[in-house]
Amino acid sequence: MNRILAYTLPVAVMLAATPVLANTNPIGGIDVLKTWNLVVLGDLTSSSEVEGRTFVGGNLNGNSSNYQIRTLPTSSTGTPGLTVVGDVNGGHKNLNNGSGAIVGGNVNSGFNLNGPAQTVQVGGTIRNTNVNQNTVNSGLATSSPGFTQNLQQQKSLIETSMKGLSYDLSQQTANSQLAISGNRGTFNATPNADGVAVFNITSDDLNRIGEIQFNLNGADTAIVNVAGAAINLNDNFLGGTQNLGEHVIWNFPDATNLTATTAWGGSVLAPKASATTGNYIQGSAVFGNLLQNGEMHIGTYAGNYTAPSTPPTTSSGGNTSSGGTQVPEPGMLGLTALALGGLLYMRRRKRRAV
Repeated sequence: MNRILAYTLPVAVMLAATPVLANTNPIGGIDVLKTWNLVVLGDLTSSSEVEGRTFVGGNLNGNSSNYQIRTLPTSSTGTPGLTVVGDVNGGHKNLNNGSGAIVGGNVNSGFNLNGPAQTVQVGGTIRNTNVNQNTVNSGLATSSPGFTQNLQQQKSLIETSMKGLSYDLSQQTANSQLAISGNRGTFNATPNADGVAVFNITSDDLNRIGEIQFNLNGADTAIVNVAGAAINLNDNFLGGTQNLGEHVIWNFPDATNLTATTAWGGSVLAPKASATTGNYIQGSAVFGNLLQNGEMHIGTYAGNYTAPSTPPTTSSGGNTSSGGTQVPEPGMLGLTALALGGLLYMRRRKRRAV
């Protein structure tokens, strides 16, 4: 028998006998935008609501807030309405439409579990929650170490792949132009054979206009790369924001500060930014940290954009000046963990036999 296989079999048997406590197939790349309505890599402080699914890599803070307020199709990956890697603090959080939740730390605020029966899985303790007909499991970080490991792996993959995706998009050559006339900016998409339209503009360009007219012209995906560290989203969309989130990605690869005060049409990718929203965003959104005072609306990104097969790479320090961020293969991480666990298991058996 293969030596590595012999080492990993005992651990594999033990894992197979353990209930799946978190998503064991981590989601990365463009699929992040398709899975979650809101992704915050760090802390989310919210007094608002999210229509779709939410991922928080740090702590969820703030007053009472609402999650998955729309009825969604069942997730093929088992992704719940709310995932928080850290703690849940502040006012009660409302989980709606049977959304369910996975929390790596403690639920100090409490949940209101609304709608059909749902499952809540908590690494630490949970307070101020009426279980009723629902399933609530706590203390999983102690009883099932893989629970925390899965969450940390998912967080790492999302953070790495979102920064890599943002860089990759920023390197695409423009094939479409922004036309500015007075206070109006018109985005006329001219998609390539793959249905992708690319605009490369600056934050100064956005600051020059107050109205946006977006013409997709049949584009499957329109990428708007906006250079600049400080971003103000305060424009009005002529014709409304409907259907832009599914096809438009506003990419802010350099943004460290982002403020959105008007209703915004299109998915927003700003993985390095500390953001504040005061109105709704229609589409998927990724931020570094977020103070959320405006709603997140679906639909989430639904296009067919595929990153180049051989993207540039970065240095280990994460500097994107030399290319896109490399993403570790989750399958290899899992195999390595199994092999190390198997070695430990076999050594323990030998010691007992002596």
